[in-house]
Amino acid sequence: MAGAAVGRPSVWGIFSSMEYGPAPEGAGPAQAWLETHGQSFGHFVDGKWLKPEGRETTSSTNPATGELLATTLQGEPEDVEAAVRAATKAFEGWSRLPCHARARHLHNMARTIQKHQRLLALLESLDTGKPVGEARDRDLPLVVRHFYHHAGWAQLMGTKMGGWKPLGVVAAVITWNSPLLLLAWKICPALAMGNTVVLLPPPCARLSALLLAELGVQAGLPPGVLNVLTGEGALAEGLAAHPGVDAVAVAGSVEVGRSLRRTTAGRGPRLSLQLGGDTLVLVFDSADLDGAAVGLSDTVSCQRGLAPGAGALVLVQEVVAGALLQRLRTRLGKLRVGDPLDKAMDGGALADEAQRGTTETYVEEARAEGAEIFQAWAALPARGPFYPPTLITGVASTSRCVREQILGPVLVVLPFRTAKEAVALGNNRPSGLAASVWTENLPLAMEVAQSLQVGTVWINGQNLFDAAAGVGGTKESGNGRDGGKEGLYEYVKPSWQSRARPSPAELDYKTFAASSGADPPPILGRSGVARPELEENMPRVDRTYKLYYGGAQKRPEGMASLPILDPAGNVLAYVADGSAKDIRNAVEAAHKAAPGWGKRAAHTRAQVLYYVAENLELRREEVASRLGVLTGAPPEEAQREVDLGLERLFHWAALCDKSGGAVQETPLHGTTLQLRQPLGVVGVACPDERPLLSFLSLLAPAVARGNAVVMVPSPRYPLPALDLCQIFDTSDVPGGVVNIVTGNRDHLSRTLAQHQDVQAMWYFGSPEGSQFVEWASAGNLKRTWQGPGTSRPPDIQTLSRTRGDARLTHFQGSSTGSGAPAAAIGLCRASGAGTCHDLWARTASWPGFRPQVLPRAQSARLASTAGRGLGWGSWAAGCLAGGAGLRGAVRGLRRGHNVELINEIVFNCSLY
Repeated sequence: MAGAAVGRPSVWGIFSSMEYGPAPEGAGPAQAWLETHGQSFGHFVDGKWLKPEGRETTSSTNPATGELLATTLQGEPEDVEAAVRAATKAFEGWSRLPCHARARHLHNMARTIQKHQRLLALLESLDTGKPVGEARDRDLPLVVRHFYHHAGWAQLMGTKMGGWKPLGVVAAVITWNSPLLLLAWKICPALAMGNTVVLLPPPCARLSALLLAELGVQAGLPPGVLNVLTGEGALAEGLAAHPGVDAVAVAGSVEVGRSLRRTTAGRGPRLSLQLGGDTLVLVFDSADLDGAAVGLSDTVSCQRGLAPGAGALVLVQEVVAGALLQRLRTRLGKLRVGDPLDKAMDGGALADEAQRGTTETYVEEARAEGAEIFQAWAALPARGPFYPPTLITGVASTSRCVREQILGPVLVVLPFRTAKEAVALGNNRPSGLAASVWTENLPLAMEVAQSLQVGTVWINGQNLFDAAAGVGGTKESGNGRDGGKEGLYEYVKPSWQSRARPSPAELDYKTFAASSGADPPPILGRSGVARPELEENMPRVDRTYKLYYGGAQKRPEGMASLPILDPAGNVLAYVADGSAKDIRNAVEAAHKAAPGWGKRAAHTRAQVLYYVAENLELRREEVASRLGVLTGAPPEEAQREVDLGLERLFHWAALCDKSGGAVQETPLHGTTLQLRQPLGVVGVACPDERPLLSFLSLLAPAVARGNAVVMVPSPRYPLPALDLCQIFDTSDVPGGVVNIVTGNRDHLSRTLAQHQDVQAMWYFGSPEGSQFVEWASAGNLKRTWQGPGTSRPPDIQTLSRTRGDARLTHFQGSSTGSGAPAAAIGLCRASGAGTCHDLWARTASWPGFRPQVLPRAQSARLASTAGRGLGWGSWAAGCLAGGAGLRGAVRGLRRGHNVELINEIVFNCSLY
């Protein structure tokens, strides 16, 4: 007996050291499943395995050990064709199923996943290198929760989503190394709304997606509803460019998002982007430092969520920096990194040696710059792509490790003195994924949360997710939303809308609209140019139309003018021929005005719009007369257009203080909020149809929601917009909130679309211009909306009809449609209290309008048909999930988009 006890620790020794013992999880069930398939997998298409001949294969290995798990195929264009064909065929039946039938299918999927939860967790751990405890206790319950939650939405689609229908075939592209949870975020809402899915899992972690597809067959999912292709990045571009794909949902890096934005430009599919970015953490002197240290260590070891495996940028108030760093070093030094199948491990393996090398490069660069590096090497395995929890301090804000995302267990710490400085540092980054705020001071927490330009914020918490609360990013972190009702609108379109399938034009993007292309203006003596009218032998004073930005009228930088003709071809006036420099000046003025305008009370913004309407009413007859002379419209039609413009101003003024956000029901402890905020600077290129009504219909919703705008009025009929400048000056509109630049629409839109400080672009013009705007938006991934230029004559008689049926829905992701330009749209950007920059628009439309929507960058749906007008909107969401130490307070503020019904005026006309 004594010999048997030799080498074993005593009970006293165990309680004295409190060291972890091994807790290995057997890989038997996963190995058995792999062997059942001969450790060789093809694609999963149309409810069965597809193994075409002659395909290259790649090895799926356990990142921790390098052990071969299985071989998978490298897909080819023929495989994409087969998967899309199967999904298209299945869509005909799946979309027509009763809502209750689809709800049953998703419910059965949730039940089936629960039955095989251990198998899925083991396979996810083996395939990705994440700790099995994290996969089992965190990922899988969330996956199941998403299926149950969206089974409920499938049941309620007929009542809660009335007037919407599925898009069609959705391509889901996952490139992050945590596929199971992310693919559930994409496929659950898509299937619930009646779409079919073609899924492309990450090249380095394909097996759990294939297992999920197989479980779908076991759960009774109809063939072709869920299809899985395996392949490299080139396959993603081929899938996104396929004419049979109606939407592309992406979870991946910024580079992948830019590539797919350019690939889909001019093709028509909606694009939803959930892209990279590390977590921003702000720790104030009023924080519970022990709780903050625990949350930060969880961030380092966590391999799930919005950007799995990414580190964090930690901003800590100077007075408590030393105390927090001491706690962090202690905490990180005790984290266990090792065998992912050991349930006692805090951290697992990275994806491969390449990722480990990249992480090491960032750390060594910081060390060379003089940074202090703390690394917990003690418990690190000797072999495998493991990396120790790392803490970097003493770096400048310009350091590469501060500016760029590190896909590894690395915390970078910067000090700050005041809350204002912390917000400035946090917002001075191109990404805007997520943030957490640590403080016991609730007013401070809320103010900071509303000031950060990120899509998701937690207060006194970290990495809190639920299917009922939408999550996503802003800026270069994408515009997509996953979860909640707001996530459903990524996968539906208005029931009247048909999908246009345009073929992209062969554009030279470097030269398209690079110059205005304007002809020299006509001069006296040439045909169509009349002499100035005389009154009692006295000439009228010449009216000079200038540009309008910064609250003042400015001459164009190019010092050139364009003639404006009446229907008979006579010159009515000359307007400024704006240039790229004028657009840059207008954007600068808008940026100066946007923060103050966005922070004004909604009631104040409403009063300004009412004042604009009042002053326009005083000049009603004059404006209608000038409009008739310019367009040739009969007096009653011109008068009706002015009246509808006034009605549109009143509508958006009324909505200013009636769409601020919502509270969401989640199982998280605390309160979950969604908050709407302005996007910032929005560029708008107006159509030629109904020049006054379209201008006001596009302008009013944007400024009502706190945005500043740079308007490019109709190039054919710009005078009504320029006549409004005097009204703006006398209506208390702050300088820079409304800026007007006249000239060639495509030339000016080119500069707006390429501008890095424009947050959204709304374009109505030619199909080629729409395609260029989509392509150029990839620069800073701005949101875009297009109404391609196949217009039809407006029926002014139908403008008198109105309706109270309207909708706000988020505009994120890019999608396109085609049809006549539309105008009565409402913009609001989700940013502000938890800035998930999102713009929301509302559309009252004309018959036959089919909208285009573009990416986050920015995207939205605009349009309506005879007798029906729809508007969309989105807003940032905030989730407060209760936290320790802050009584009655909050834990996480999460921003996303939400949707609700609101009263809306709808017009049946060719233009709003």
